[in-house]
Amino acid sequence: MSSAAGRGVTAFVFSILRADSLHLSASASASAAAVRPEPPLWRTGSLEMFSLLPQAALSPLANPPPHRLSLAPRGPRRRSSVVVGALMSESPQKPADVSAPNICFPILVNGCTGKMGKAVAETALSAGLQLVPVSFSSLEKPGRTLKVGNTEIQIHGPSERESVLSSVSHEFPNVVVVDYTVPDAVNANAELYCKLGLPFVMGTTGGDRHMLYRTVQDANVYAVISPQMGKQVVAFIAAMEIMADQFPGAFSGYKLEAMESHQASKLDTSGTAKAVISCFQKLGVSFDMKQIKQIRDPKKQLEMVGVPEEHLSGHAFHLYHLTSPDETVSFEFQHNVCGRSIYAEGSIDAAVFLFKKVQSKAEQRIYDMIDVLREGNMR
Repeated sequence: MSSAAGRGVTAFVFSILRADSLHLSASASASAAAVRPEPPLWRTGSLEMFSLLPQAALSPLANPPPHRLSLAPRGPRRRSSVVVGALMSESPQKPADVSAPNICFPILVNGCTGKMGKAVAETALSAGLQLVPVSFSSLEKPGRTLKVGNTEIQIHGPSERESVLSSVSHEFPNVVVVDYTVPDAVNANAELYCKLGLPFVMGTTGGDRHMLYRTVQDANVYAVISPQMGKQVVAFIAAMEIMADQFPGAFSGYKLEAMESHQASKLDTSGTAKAVISCFQKLGVSFDMKQIKQIRDPKKQLEMVGVPEEHLSGHAFHLYHLTSPDETVSFEFQHNVCGRSIYAEGSIDAAVFLFKKVQSKAEQRIYDMIDVLREGNMR
């Protein structure tokens, strides 16, 4: 994984409060210019801390970032509670400073006109991959171009997709496609990739996921499909799935409140939130996905959620709050991301992973980010 300076150190800390509250925090330092909240209990001395990391790795926690979603005003601590938090800050202004992998292959990023797609294209170049100078848009505007690094990318409309992609597959036989388009295009794009036998990473959320998997299975094409490309967030979801498998029904009767906040341009409900909530459902919590509180209003994101203003155009904040039937115990799980580079890096890792699988003629064809994590050797 990337450990470049200035990107924050993720530290997992088990800390026990004297008020019988347990906090498990995974925190990566946010912008130093952010306004700090009142010192929490772990900085006032009313805490015993047991760390899994060397002391030097805990330095970002000296001034923990203020990003915290809130479902309701907090009163004095009177009940037993557990909080699990993960806060990550990314710099969306430039691609991640990553070392080049040992292999180089052509990569086509479908959706370069969007901020996420462009971030992936920039990271691909930074990683030493060959960026195919082609992308697609939902608009028919002939002659459009987009410059990413020193590469001039030709933007083609929907009517040219099949003919252009067919040409690309012949000119770049080892190409891997990374898709960051829009939810409504997921299934049509996947069908086209499969028709042309193109291996692809589906980073776009939404669409009919059952149909997506069925399309790839029927075509026997290599693909990485995941609603979440951030490696650290994927690891958290994996831990949740393990807990759900080993302790089904452990939270039976608990009430769940869930909130997710993303930039206004995100049209669908967070796939990550759905994945985490499905784990809670296995743990015995009754919850309808329609109950997820979806926040896209920048004013609410600033005032209620606490998203830094500079990250309103690119963030992913999630909060899950559980309360026992008698309201004497509460659990809170939180993971917040500012910027897009965490997803761009994960997408490139997924593309490298998939390229290796194609070259080795692996028997398995459909993968997710858990498979990428298990493979190791990530930047």
